[in-house]
Amino acid sequence: MIKKLFSAALFISMAALQTQAQLPVEISGQLNKERKSPVKLFKVVEGRPVEIAVSTPEEKGRFGFLFYPEYEGFYVVGTGTVGSPNDNYKFYFKGGDKLSLTISELTYALDGKQNSKENVLMTEWHDFTNPLEQKAINFMKNQSTFVDFFPQLEEITGKAKTFLNGKVTGNAKFDKLMKENMAWDLASYATNFLNTPRSAHPSVEEYSPYYATLKTQDFAKSAAAVYRQPWGSRTLGGLISVNMRQQNMKYTQGLEGLKNDLSFIPNDTLKGDFVLENGARMKSYDEYQALTAAYGKYLLTKSQQQKSRDLLAPLASLKPGDPAFAFSYPDKNGKTVTMADLKGKVVLVDVWATWCGPCKAEIPHLKKLEEEMKGTDVQVVSISVDEAKDKDKWLKMIKDENLGGLQLFATGWGDLAKYYKITGIPRFMVFDRNGKIVTIDSPRPSKPELKQLLEKTLAAK
Repeated sequence: MIKKLFSAALFISMAALQTQAQLPVEISGQLNKERKSPVKLFKVVEGRPVEIAVSTPEEKGRFGFLFYPEYEGFYVVGTGTVGSPNDNYKFYFKGGDKLSLTISELTYALDGKQNSKENVLMTEWHDFTNPLEQKAINFMKNQSTFVDFFPQLEEITGKAKTFLNGKVTGNAKFDKLMKENMAWDLASYATNFLNTPRSAHPSVEEYSPYYATLKTQDFAKSAAAVYRQPWGSRTLGGLISVNMRQQNMKYTQGLEGLKNDLSFIPNDTLKGDFVLENGARMKSYDEYQALTAAYGKYLLTKSQQQKSRDLLAPLASLKPGDPAFAFSYPDKNGKTVTMADLKGKVVLVDVWATWCGPCKAEIPHLKKLEEEMKGTDVQVVSISVDEAKDKDKWLKMIKDENLGGLQLFATGWGDLAKYYKITGIPRFMVFDRNGKIVTIDSPRPSKPELKQLLEKTLAAK
């Protein structure tokens, strides 16, 4: 019975095996969803979930895990991803615990009597705040505006003050963390609600009273507190966003924006995490060097320093003068075109997709620029990252919009996007006659600086 139950997924921490006395955690579950997605188990690393095991449900939806916990604390079980709390549920595990649950479309429920006292209380809290979770986290399935959310938020946060009265599990460590955990959950729901798309958005003056109590500084005093929560870093970012609006601070990109973010964080280790988040968006070696020159002093831990080296390594190979990525993609007629084929030309690469509104907004400007550069050695290359299923849509758009230049099809976010760290489009890049990088993040055609850059590159010897 046990063997059959856990055959779908088995994860054993090798580090934990060294401690012979430690007992495993057993999770048995039923997935009652129309789509039988894999169920995942996540541990928490520095305020973010990290997947450690996957269980593929049987035909009837049964799934299970058997694992040795690396630590006593919060873990996550669900069908979601590491990037969002959607379809993911937080539990507390220590060696020897058992969890039996049923996961449905929008929530979960515990089964049987074998569940730990800690997870019984965690589930009671989850059920108590579930109305907020549905509107703030599952917002695509539960349309809501501040008009109905704010009164519910005030009611639940008010009652939460007495939620723990008379409730103790006998686990002193957990009982101490539970109050902290409740504060993080409420902050997560409140901020996520404001930071996600709605049909109506409140002005700061319309925020309900609870928001006046949310201060980033209160949550960012201790890195350990942030790191314990699977969505700790995400919630901290949400708090900063809300506090900036409350203080009428405008969102700014780059180092100035980072300076604003850091002003809300009293803990230097957490400042280092935000520096790295900013660094992950850098597209050039010089940009990253400027970042570390200004804020590298906050990269305090070995983990942060290693992440910084990992971020810098690919950028160091993408400096002006370095070789371009040797792509090889089919054009609209199926003929393969490579970067090497374009040697002798100044190449303007446009990475785009048919579904991308900002990409399509640049098309008239790109056509105008191409006409102005006609007769020169400038070659415009538009590379679509549409998925294979949308290739006909791509071909139709080329014809309907009379798109010029070389039109190439990359079939999704593949090697090109990874090489140049492209996470958003459109992206424009310029290469010289020898196939060397001029810039991998050029101005857009709607900006006169792009034409000036192309003319400068043409004139270079």
